[in-house]
Parts: sequence; C-alpha cells; structure tokens
Amino acid sequence: MNLQRTLKREVTCSSIGLHTGRKVNMNIKPAPVDTGIVFIRKDLPDAKPIRAEFNNVCDTTLATSIGNNGVTVATVEHILSTFSGMGVDNATVELDSFEVPIMDGSALPFVYLLKEVGTDIQGKTKKLLVIKKPVSVKEGDGNAVLLPAGEFKITYEIDFKHPSIGKQSYNMTFSDEKYEKEICAARTFGFLGEVEYMQAKGLALGGSLKNAIVLDDQKIINKEGLRFPDEFVKHKILDAIGDLFLLGMPIIGHFLAYKSGHRLNNLLLKELMRRNDCWEIVSSFDKEQGSNKLASLKIPSFSILDTIQA
Repeated sequence: MNLQRTLKREVTCSSIGLHTGRKVNMNIKPAPVDTGIVFIRKDLPDAKPIRAEFNNVCDTTLATSIGNNGVTVATVEHILSTFSGMGVDNATVELDSFEVPIMDGSALPFVYLLKEVGTDIQGKTKKLLVIKKPVSVKEGDGNAVLLPAGEFKITYEIDFKHPSIGKQSYNMTFSDEKYEKEICAARTFGFLGEVEYMQAKGLALGGSLKNAIVLDDQKIINKEGLRFPDEFVKHKILDAIGDLFLLGMPIIGHFLAYKSGHRLNNLLLKELMRRNDCWEIVSSFDKEQGSNKLASLKIPSFSILDTIQA
C-alpha cells in the first residue's frame, strides 16, 4: 500500500554517543502526514527543529550530520535508514545531545523498537521520486549513479586493501523484508590505528568493540566475528539507504555505487535535484507499466566496471 506511515506510539531508547562516549536519550514520536522526519534538540530549548533533508547536511566526515542555524545533529544515517527500511515517512526524533545514539553500530536495535510499537497507516499517499534519466557523480575513485528502474534497486561495491575485507559487492531489490533480513544488522566498521588516532584527538570517544567491527592490520579483533560474510558492504548499503532518505521520499530507480560514502551520496542527491529533467514526483507508480516504459527508452548500460572506468 502506497500510503504514508508513522509510529503507533512514542518509543524511547538510550545509548552512548559515538563522538562523546556519553549517554544519549532519544524519543521517537508519531507525526502527522507530510511532516517527514524532524529532529529536535531537547537540550537546546530555543533551537528550531531540523528537518531531515539533503540540503540540511552540514558535515559528512565519518557520519552524516544535519543542521539548521548553527544547531546540528550528528550520525543520523542509521535511524534514517531504519525509517526508510521500515516504511516510516513521518516522525519526530527528540534528543538530549548533538548526536543520535550509536546502539550496537547497526540499525537492528532501531528496527526492534519500531517493530515493538508498530506503524500506523495514514490517510494520504506517499510521494515517490521516479528517476527518468541517469545521474552520476564522481570524486577520486568513488562513483555514485542513479538510473531509471521499475523499483528501488541497489548495487554496491567496496574495495579495501585489507585481507579481511578486499572487494565485496551486493545487489538487492529493496523491500521492507529484505532490509530487515539482510541489511539492518550490518555494523559500522573501523581500523584500530584510525580509532586510536581519533580518540587521541578527542573524537570517536564512544567507539568500541560493542558498537563497531574493529580491524587491526591483519584481522577482525571482535571475538564474535562477523554477522554476515559480506557485512562490510552491507553496512555501506545501510548507510546509503539512510543518506538517500534525506531526499524526503522513496526513490524509484537503481542506485549504483563504487567506493561511495556519505559525502558522495549527498553530492548525488544535490546533482539529482539540479537536473530536474532527470526525475519526476508521482503519487503512484505501477511497476509493470514502469518496466514496459523503461524497455522502450534508450538507457545507457551502466555497471560497476563502468563506474571504475568513468
């Protein structure tokens, strides 16, 4: 059903913040139709709400941060990924700090919270953004592309010069069920030397083996190992789903990425919005009709290899 959704009731959680290492309390509340996702800093009573929109992104270093008039909320990608993955369009997120709690480094705890309270179908259709022509951005050896497609698809490839990661790729046709089963439990990851350096600089003070996969020069040092053999690329997909949700509506198209990250994901949305001939916003989309229409279009062939050679 293509109707907007919100939470049935308020839900609360607490965990440390990735940056400060201090406890953060978060309340997620139902919101009326067309509200979108709005963040409120309860520790700053005079601060205006911050809408989760791509043009409110103020920093993409290590995580995605959004801001309004100098007030920011950091590390929003995991909770936004959860909203997208669970089909939640409207919610108010209240925080008593400048960052979303890191939980276990994945979106799984947030998925559990939303499933616990359930979602409420609202009486208005979603807006959908349909990709009509290819749009791409490139920075360094990273690439991100949006192509026309009959549904939301994701193809992602990473390449790390580390024996425990190497090259990993994953391709999926998005659905709530697939998100919950294959993506939401994938944890963020980092390298021990980088974590130690950042913590010496007063950054990532909350990062630990409890909320991240940590690797030394040769191996994963978490005793429990990985949740999936391809957990690294799946976490990148988890992040990308959250970053793309800053568009404010679901996408009907194929997201293709090679060594992308928060910055490139945001640049792709900005480039997309500049190219208004490449998309249209609709209130309904027939998958079969859309696929038939796409078959009649002359769409350039794109692949991971294309993005490497672009």
